[in-house]
Amino acid sequence: MSEKKGRSYTMAGYKITKKDAYYTYEAPGHKECKLCRLHDPQDIDGGRLINGLSHFLPSGGGTEFGDNAMESIYYIVEGTMLFKGDDGVETVLEAGDSVHIAPHSKKCVTNIGTTTAQMLVVLLPEAAK
Repeated sequence: MSEKKGRSYTMAGYKITKKDAYYTYEAPGHKECKLCRLHDPQDIDGGRLINGLSHFLPSGGGTEFGDNAMESIYYIVEGTMLFKGDDGVETVLEAGDSVHIAPHSKKCVTNIGTTTAQMLVVLLPEAAK
């Protein structure tokens, strides 16, 4: 189920998204979360990036261990997340921390805190490179 909020403005070479101008979506392998899309490649001419803000519920919201074909950057805005990479190493990420992930790398994130965690996500689809 998706939900559209607020307004966004597209100008010649850019798109402004106001704080309540997102749409929600579901993604495979994600649980106990609200996924909000802020920007899509088709928003601007020649666009390649996807940008979203993910909200993971406390004590368990997160993703299954798996991969996708996109280069990814995760930036923790609020809360505490546990990141596990394809090498098995687990790292606690807190507000201000980020991780840059290569395409096809297996990983997962889990909210291990007591409050909802917010994670800014930037994705570059493989075909866009």
